[in-house]
Amino acid sequence: RRFAARACELAVVLAGVGALLLWCSVPNTRPLATENPTSTAFIDLRRAEARAAGRAFELRWEWRPIGKISRFLRAAVIYAEDDKFFRHDGVDWDAIEDAIESNWERDAMAVGGSTITQQLAKNLYLSPRRSLVRKAREMLIAYALEDHLSKTRLLEIYLNIAEWGDGVFGAEAAARRWYGRSAQQLTPAQAVRLAIALPNPFTRAPTVNSSKMTKKAVRIIRLLRLQGLIDAAQERVAFDEVGAQDVPVVPDRRARVPAEPGPVLTPSDPAP
Repeated sequence: RRFAARACELAVVLAGVGALLLWCSVPNTRPLATENPTSTAFIDLRRAEARAAGRAFELRWEWRPIGKISRFLRAAVIYAEDDKFFRHDGVDWDAIEDAIESNWERDAMAVGGSTITQQLAKNLYLSPRRSLVRKAREMLIAYALEDHLSKTRLLEIYLNIAEWGDGVFGAEAAARRWYGRSAQQLTPAQAVRLAIALPNPFTRAPTVNSSKMTKKAVRIIRLLRLQGLIDAAQERVAFDEVGAQDVPVVPDRRARVPAEPGPVLTPSDPAP
């Protein structure tokens, strides 16, 4: 009994030390409220991978303020990646629980359910390597980011550092790489395709239609319509562009959407 008690005490101490070390590893995120990052962990990683493979690394990365990024892309990314973006404080525990249940059913070890803020934390400071320790750090950094930055600023940074292909980082570079236009000029369909490609742009090319991609695109285009960001004519064109010609457009009305309307979603800026 004495040994068991000592073991429990030691476990508690070690857990406390581990938690303290994790907290101490959280970077200072305050400067990001007013300063743009000059690089990211993912950019540094891709550069190192290219160097190790003996090939040149061409970085395409152009920062744009959120007002210069298509409102279609802003909304599409939220709908595709994190529809509770305006309601959580950095971590969506319901989504994590769902991901854990899914992993359990598939007998997999991957942990999903990341919010946009968590993905921002990972892209800025961590690596794509999956582990529980990295996930814990990701959550702590996400809380710190939410504490110091507004939702609009969080989304602005995320859209500017997200990886959209080999050496392609940020919405501006992605729009020019895949569609030959600026991020501000993206059509609804182009914005939706880019948003859907975000989880893995190396296997989900934004210019390729597949049945799975089309199904996801239809859902997000519908949400753009219900939010009032596009009209019936734009919805029809967007469906055609993603290969969903037989899908009917929704009636001319607005409906409640999964994300709370905010400055990044309102149709106030001019159409491209």
